[in-house]
Amino acid sequence: MPPLLKILIMRLGLGVLTLLLVSLVVFAATQALPGDAAKAILGKDSADTERYEALRKQLRLDRPLVEQYTNWLGGVVRGDLGRSLVGAGANVTDLIGARVVNSAILVLLAALVSIPISILLGALSAIWRDSKFDNAVNMTNLSLASLPEFVIGILLVLVFATAVFKWLPSVSNVNSLLPLAGQMKLFVLPVITLALAVIPYVSRMLRASTVEVLESEYVMMARLKGVSEPRVLWHHALPNAIVPTIQVIAINIAWLAGGIVTVEYLFTFPGVGAGLVDAVANRDMPVVQALVLLMAAIYVLLNLMADIFTILISPRLRTGLR
Repeated sequence: MPPLLKILIMRLGLGVLTLLLVSLVVFAATQALPGDAAKAILGKDSADTERYEALRKQLRLDRPLVEQYTNWLGGVVRGDLGRSLVGAGANVTDLIGARVVNSAILVLLAALVSIPISILLGALSAIWRDSKFDNAVNMTNLSLASLPEFVIGILLVLVFATAVFKWLPSVSNVNSLLPLAGQMKLFVLPVITLALAVIPYVSRMLRASTVEVLESEYVMMARLKGVSEPRVLWHHALPNAIVPTIQVIAINIAWLAGGIVTVEYLFTFPGVGAGLVDAVANRDMPVVQALVLLMAAIYVLLNLMADIFTILISPRLRTGLR
């Protein structure tokens, strides 16, 4: 068996085991939440014991926990995420489908904006180390890293949507029934907020890696041979410096996929984050479990892709596999 395929199978096995453990934790956590879907549906009428117990039986909440978990997990394996306890028995896949698409577009746009800017800032800061540009970038990165994303979002709303300029909408209520091409203006502030939350970590990591590589012997040898500085950076230093940064990029993209709850809630963006908040408030456990498991699966997949990409672009790791 080829070594790369062996590593891939091992990573996939660990990923499946991780998702199984996550499913156990998520199911236990949702069961530990106070109240249930029956109380959320009945509201004040939940004091009526007979109606409450009848609704619990109708929603199958009276079944043993082990039976509930195995039924849910079996459905997930078959591709059936179950039915909503609150949304008139609607299929969970149908309920979260549009939200998943919206969040995927938001994460993709944020990654396309933040990753190239991070690489450029990190590389230039390494070349012009201790310069005014480097100091300004470091100060800005530290400032952005110290601010929670909701603070960044509020500041952007104040500057570009309400108090100073009124160029962009402060609410990003995307309509899934309309073409997304005509609603891209609604994505601008959420994308900038997420990008500003990611750029500091990736650019600082790339700067540190690039500085270390630029001081290595093979880079010094390339300079002694008369290789131009741009070629030294982009062809010799950066391909090696970016290897440890790939893991940071994967973690941050995974954070974008799973940590956008605050940003979506702030901008009233109809994505998985806002859907998770609504599902928790309504005690709609199948929706909560599906969304959390989906976020965990994305996290595992991104880390697997980062491992494979790291091996493929690193000559030292590639030769070590042979």
